[in-house]
Amino acid sequence: MKITQVRNATIIVEFDKNKFLIDPWLGPKDYMEGFEAGINSHIRQPRVELPFEIQQIVDVDAVILTHFHPDHFDEYAVNALNKDIKFFVQSQTDLEIIQSYGFKNIEIITEDGITYKNIKLYKTNCQHGKREIIKPICESVGMPYDSMGVVFKSENEKTLYIAGDTIWCKEVKDALDKHSPDIIVVNACGATVFNGEHIIMNIDDVKEVLKYSPNSTLIASHMDTVSHLSVTREDLKNFAEKSNISNLLIPNDGDILCL
Repeated sequence: MKITQVRNATIIVEFDKNKFLIDPWLGPKDYMEGFEAGINSHIRQPRVELPFEIQQIVDVDAVILTHFHPDHFDEYAVNALNKDIKFFVQSQTDLEIIQSYGFKNIEIITEDGITYKNIKLYKTNCQHGKREIIKPICESVGMPYDSMGVVFKSENEKTLYIAGDTIWCKEVKDALDKHSPDIIVVNACGATVFNGEHIIMNIDDVKEVLKYSPNSTLIASHMDTVSHLSVTREDLKNFAEKSNISNLLIPNDGDILCL
């Protein structure tokens, strides 16, 4: 497989001869205000430009949207994507939202798994920050809380787990126990809200994944882009070097990993 780190959580997964675009956030640098409920809300986002032309990014077989947050899907993606493209979502609610934008070929990924060509896709659950604390905050600013991860399986590839927007939690442990992934993509910028709670993985969470799944290769995504980050690529690199960790990959935007 190949994984291209585009920007933020936007990645392209080439898996068993099919290309999947994950969480396309395609607007230009600084076009959005910082998140109202996040730290550093005065900083505009995305903080960096895309590494490729949009038409190159959307030249794929299918799209997967892990959840409907504005740093994972935007009007630029709506305008750039072919409305007939295969589109995978986490729920009926998200299906109806995507349908309202004119997309016609939408399917919900389930925990029991669905088949796309010769690939099995499984939904995994997330905690986008501690549920009892973060869900009310999301609702107060009109944003949904729920997010999903996705596991890719095929006879011709290693097993890939895209953990999605989640902290280290029982749901992630359950996914690791159930699927035993070889490759794990973790969103790891430690995005933090105004009360100091982080809503995706930080360095401590990454440590827990490495400890729980020591034979897997981890890939850090969702880095150096949103206003409310608390962990940078440089922070992760320093942690990996000091801890003598060799199975944590930290790609820059535009990098392609062959796995």
